[in-house]
Parts: sequence; C-alpha cells; structure tokens
Amino acid sequence: MRTDILNAQTVSLSNDTIAIKDKADEKIIFLFEASTGKPLGDGKLLSHKNEILEIALDQKGLTNDRKIAFIDKNRDLCITSVKRFGKEEQIIKLGTMVHTLAWSDTCNILCGLQDTRFTVWYYPNTVYVDRDILPKTLYERDASEFSKNPHIVSFVGNQVTIRRADGSLIHISISPYPAILHEYVSSSKWEDAVRLCRFVKEQTMWACLAAMAVANRDMTTAEIAYAAIGEIDKVQYINSIKNLPSKESKMAHILMFSGNIQEAEMVLLQAGLVYQAIQININLYNWERALELAVKYKTHVDTVLAYRQKFLETFGKQETNKRYLQYAEGLEIDWEKIKAKIEMEITKERERSSSSQPSKNIGLKH
Repeated sequence: MRTDILNAQTVSLSNDTIAIKDKADEKIIFLFEASTGKPLGDGKLLSHKNEILEIALDQKGLTNDRKIAFIDKNRDLCITSVKRFGKEEQIIKLGTMVHTLAWSDTCNILCGLQDTRFTVWYYPNTVYVDRDILPKTLYERDASEFSKNPHIVSFVGNQVTIRRADGSLIHISISPYPAILHEYVSSSKWEDAVRLCRFVKEQTMWACLAAMAVANRDMTTAEIAYAAIGEIDKVQYINSIKNLPSKESKMAHILMFSGNIQEAEMVLLQAGLVYQAIQININLYNWERALELAVKYKTHVDTVLAYRQKFLETFGKQETNKRYLQYAEGLEIDWEKIKAKIEMEITKERERSSSSQPSKNIGLKH
C-alpha cells in the first residue's frame, strides 16, 4: 500500500463498500466489502474506457442498490452499480464538463460543478428508469461566482460547501424537499410523497417521484406523477399495464417502460408466455428476434409473418429478409385464424392468472 496516492479523489467509502482507483491502470476501480475486505460481487474490477479522475460512492440505501459516480479525463460524469454478478453492468453518462462532485450524506442526491453551472441531480437513478425525464429532475444555477477551479468540499444535509481557488469557502443551500421525498419513498410512504409534491408544486419533485415510483413498481403513484408533469403518453401506457391479465405481463411491461427489453422478454419466457414475448418484439419492430422465438418454440410463426407482411405493405416495401422469405414460402395468411389464436392466448393467460389467485368464494362456480 502506498499511502501517498490515497486521497479524496482516488478513494471513496460508504458504510458497506470501499472503492479505490488503481494507480497502475487509471481506467480501473477496485471494489471491496468494508466489513470483510473481500472483493465485491463476483470479484470483477470496474473498468472504464477512459482514465478516471475522481470517484464517489453514494451513502444511503441497500448494498445491492449501491452506485458509484466518477469523472473521467474527458470530464464526463458517469454512474454505475457496484454489485456485479455475471452480466456486465452498464456505465451511463449523467453529464459533461463536470469538474468536481459529491453525494449528500443523508440521501442519494448528487451535486457537481458542470462548466459554468452548479448542478444537483435530485434522483440520479432516473437514468435507469426513464432517461427522458432526467432533465426535469435537475436543479441548476449559475456558478460564475465561484471563480476558476472551485472544488466541492462537502455535501451535508441540504448544504453544499465549495472551496474557491483562493481558499475561501462558499456555502450553498438547496431545497430540503427532495431529501424528504427520498425519505418517504424509502419508507414506502407513497401517499405522503404525493401530498408533499402537491404542497411544493415543483416539476422537479413530480419528475423525481415518477422515476422513484417506477423504480419501486408503484404504478398508481407513477401515473399521478407523470400526469402532473404532462407526460400523457406515459400515463396512457401505465394505464394499459394496469389492465394486463397476469403479474408476469405487468412486470415485463414495467421493465420495457424502463428500457430493459431483454429482461422483459426473459420474464415472459420463464412464465411460459411465449406469444406475449413474441408480441413485444413485434411491437418494437424487432423482426429477427420475433421470428427466432416463433421458430424456436414452434408457435405463432404465421402470426409473425402476418404482422411483417402488414408492416411492409404499410410502407410499400418488398420482403428482402431471407429467413422471412424462407418461412413465408407456400404459407397463406389467414387473419381470422390468427386473430382467433391471439384471443385464445389472451384467454389462457387470464385463466392462468385467475387460477393462481386463491378464490374468496370457494363454493361458487367460476
């Protein structure tokens, strides 16, 4: 151990995790359990494509949800999960031209000095849930008063301390309401969270609540929050999710809502809902995968071909995909038959869903 290379930029500590930047290869971060010193997760190192300048672990929440934020040599601010089992965790860019960063000590709110602005990410996990509304969850103010090369010293409660180049300290207070919202959500007090947002009447609060609700699978609260920020298309989609017959379908569409297409497909296939897995690929125009599933499970090949044909006719195109030409050879599309098959699949899913729930009226016939 060389203690001379350990400083606030190269080491970060939370109550369960230690992160240390590698001195030999500055693209790598070592992650350890704080209590045992063992490598975290499956022992894989966290590797980035560029050299890393500064690292910071979030301070609150469960170990499985622990996130690390870092600034690379291009001054991009990135965030990723520290728990890494098998699958490669995605590193997502949160901002550009970031010079210094800090996590709040009371909740997972992140702040940074970004070019000429002081920026606060009230709910950084929004990037994993709904990236479209991330700009609505930010607080920004002019940072020109901090002169050149300022540095964030601490972020305690709702107060950020910044040291200017001349050594003087400046204290900035941010809104206390996002921290209260984090507290309500971590305790699953959704009604209190909605009441708080109605009291504060700020778009940033509603946007944070929308992302938090989707992350915690509370679609009723998500619907209220999305309606408050005018995301009507998402409100309609959430309504359609609530009307789905089985919990697996609901879970899959919530995952799709967050952009996790492969996970959504996996949930449906594990539940034996093959048609529904094929249908989500058709809806996303993922034609190769839709046909691959249909052929693999020997079902609904004609359904996939029919939707593909309809899609091509709409745009006045001819079929050029060799696999589709191969399976379409000698096959006649019968929409009535296909619609009947789809109806049967939906009925089967409804029946399966109702039979898996214990009936309250045991003596009555269904």
